Amino acid sequence: MAKLTPEQITKVSAWVAEGATLSQIQERLSSQLGVSMTYMDVRFLVDDLNLALIEKEEPKQPEVAAAEAAPEEAAAPAAPTAQGAGVVTVEVDTIAQPHAMVSGHVTFSDGEKADWYIDHQGRPGMAARTPGYRPTPQDITDFQVKLDAALRQAGY
Repeated sequence: MAKLTPEQITKVSAWVAEGATLSQIQERLSSQLGVSMTYMDVRFLVDDLNLALIEKEEPKQPEVAAAEAAPEEAAAPAAPTAQGAGVVTVEVDTIAQPHAMVSGHVTFSDGEKADWYIDHQGRPGMAARTPGYRPTPQDITDFQVKLDAALRQAGY
């Protein structure tokens, strides 16, 4: 990890106070300060500086709001009627794969499964169990949100 000057640390602290995400901080370090860091190094930097990222409240998804409005209807599981009608689920392995810092599995809304990992340099990767399978853009977005939540819950 790169050693930052006190001025650079002050800038990082200001970015965190403004509500910047780790990705935004990583981008600004590179573009504004010429410091190249992996996503995980930025995460460790923020942690080492005892800075708290500002959590942005996520808007309620329509299906969650509908479930709260009609709990008796939500009790019956909805059968997927079209591609994308299911739910993306993410699992974190209790023991990571040998090449990874953390790994797990994802089931996309159409029932297809893939193995995901984050390697020791902080680079993400995914391998679909069905050769050539590509998840929908909405499934990728759902996967990213659920992966973030799963990793936070697991303490990463």
